[in-house]
Amino acid sequence: MNVSFIGIDTSEKNELKKHFPTAQFADEIKDIRNKNKVELLSTFIHTKISKKELEELSSLKYIITQSTGYDHIDIAACKKKGMGVYNIPDYGTESVAEYTILLILALLRKLKPSESILQRNINIENIEILRGNELNSKVLGVVGAGRIGAYVIKIAHAFGMKIIAYNRSVIPELVKNYGVKFVSFEQLLKEADIISLHLPLISDTYHIIDKKAISKMKKGAYIVNTARGGLVDIVALAGALETKQIAGAALDVIEAEELITHENDIIKKEVSADKIKQAFIGNMLLQKDNVIITPHVAYNTEEATRRITEKTIITIKELEKGKTGLYNRVI
Repeated sequence: MNVSFIGIDTSEKNELKKHFPTAQFADEIKDIRNKNKVELLSTFIHTKISKKELEELSSLKYIITQSTGYDHIDIAACKKKGMGVYNIPDYGTESVAEYTILLILALLRKLKPSESILQRNINIENIEILRGNELNSKVLGVVGAGRIGAYVIKIAHAFGMKIIAYNRSVIPELVKNYGVKFVSFEQLLKEADIISLHLPLISDTYHIIDKKAISKMKKGAYIVNTARGGLVDIVALAGALETKQIAGAALDVIEAEELITHENDIIKKEVSADKIKQAFIGNMLLQKDNVIITPHVAYNTEEATRRITEKTIITIKELEKGKTGLYNRVI
């Protein structure tokens, strides 16, 4: 099978070459040679695969995204072409969950302003400005109790947090083991001190945290997003931070994240007015002491990247054997 990999880091590339010595590696789709011969394409979230790219890859049968989410792929176009799309659904459960708790701790203990004061060599005349809050007894609202959300619940329970969750269905094990109370989305917004998002980005979840949702939240609550940027309306969030309806936010993912601190990209690429506005607000939020923005790295641990590589190799080898009905098939 003619295999191409896009945007693969050096350590993973070396391992993949051992198993697929004839495979092609490129930084972007436009760099692939002989596009009309590629049968399997493996990539990550930073590569957008639209109808246009799919038309150029005329022999493409399979796409493997080395991520859980697949909103960067035009699924409808793939389905129309009769292609198989596969993901890696369970590689980063522990990594993303641990990072989520890290962000919550950093927000509540005011890590960013504490570090900033030392870096700027400012004398602390009023220590109260750096006074934080404990996690113990705080109400954590988990939106989406899948693999990652459930692991966040497990860790949060160890901190003595009270946990409520909004999910498609009640999960008895989480109720029994961690005392989770499953509630409506509106009730979660009303009761949670900290809201942590763990949903895929689909039409139903786009801007699930918008101006209306924020208005229903407990005043002074925090928002943490390690899932997908489109879950949070960044314009509404910025407004709520300004009015202090929201006390702070920690975002590993945001809308237009590919443009944050990369003004030249806005000039070089065809960027919509909405994207420009989102990027501008993102850069503005970077300056705030009560906002933490990181570059989509919650998954990025040695262990998680090793699992990605291993499961990518297994998936490709199974497809080469003609086994298409794999557990990680999206369509």
